[in-house]
Amino acid sequence: MRKIIVFNYVSVDGFFAGSSGEMDLFININKDDEFNAFTHEASKSGGALIFGRVTYEVMESYWPTADAIKNDPSMAEVMNNIPKIVFSKTLQSVKEGPNWKNITLFHEIKPQKIVKLKEQEGKDITILGSGSIIQQLANLDLIDEYQLLIVPVVLGTGKSLFKNVKKMNLNLLDTRTFRNGIVMLRYQSKKST
Repeated sequence: MRKIIVFNYVSVDGFFAGSSGEMDLFININKDDEFNAFTHEASKSGGALIFGRVTYEVMESYWPTADAIKNDPSMAEVMNNIPKIVFSKTLQSVKEGPNWKNITLFHEIKPQKIVKLKEQEGKDITILGSGSIIQQLANLDLIDEYQLLIVPVVLGTGKSLFKNVKKMNLNLLDTRTFRNGIVMLRYQSKKST
């Protein structure tokens, strides 16, 4: 069975985005070849990505562009071609293009459909960004693992990654520190043990 894995940047005080959704976290990430290699390797290990509407629109606005393909060709290759599952109540459709492929749109989260996705053959499914989707799937006990990349910044206010999520007990699987100050914490949901 495939796992659903959260792979998300979080400030030290638990926010995945600023109060208006701004991604100020990324401004504070210093260049680090080891960290870049880690994120590139992680991107190749998944079989599909899950996005909410906002994260999907951010990714779709960048990765198929000539700049993305020039600046980071290996990551652009993965992002543009990997199967993408988008959850949105407001998007009526999603459009594929020559550099942006394999998109499925769902208008609501149905637990039985998520379980069927997990039962399919293939590599694990990764959620990027998409705090509201993480919160909904966490409350349905459908997330198996959390890979949190703690960015050395305190935002003070913002969008909490675990807003309104019921109490969960997690097992620490791994930690890793990088020279740029980011710490990766990898947890498994106790229900997955």
